[in-house]
Amino acid sequence: MAEVKISRDRVDIEFSVWERLCTGRGRVSVPLAAIDRAAHVDRPLRVPRGTRRGCHVSGIAKIGVWGLVRGPRRLVSVRRGRPGLHLTLDRAAAGDFDEIVLSHRDAAGLSRRIGRAAGVRA
Repeated sequence: MAEVKISRDRVDIEFSVWERLCTGRGRVSVPLAAIDRAAHVDRPLRVPRGTRRGCHVSGIAKIGVWGLVRGPRRLVSVRRGRPGLHLTLDRAAAGDFDEIVLSHRDAAGLSRRIGRAAGVRA
């Protein structure tokens, strides 16, 4: 499971070894100013849609990049039975992605803390 750290001006996401293989990156750092929305989702497996690069075990896990052809480009690491954190980003400020969706045992708490730190709705 990805580790999420919130600092004064950024959200840093560190991926596990398995997630690194599927996402093609070890970590992502997003400026708080680039976050438009932080939300808790009960079923994060339903969020990623479209073409992808990464790992997909139907109904179990989705890890990688979704939305390669059209739609929002999402960095995803979600698993069944775990709540999710859904970050909507300003891609011009954030870089490669429009959204980040992660499973995390404290997704609700993270979404509130990130929302407060970024000054956006959770």
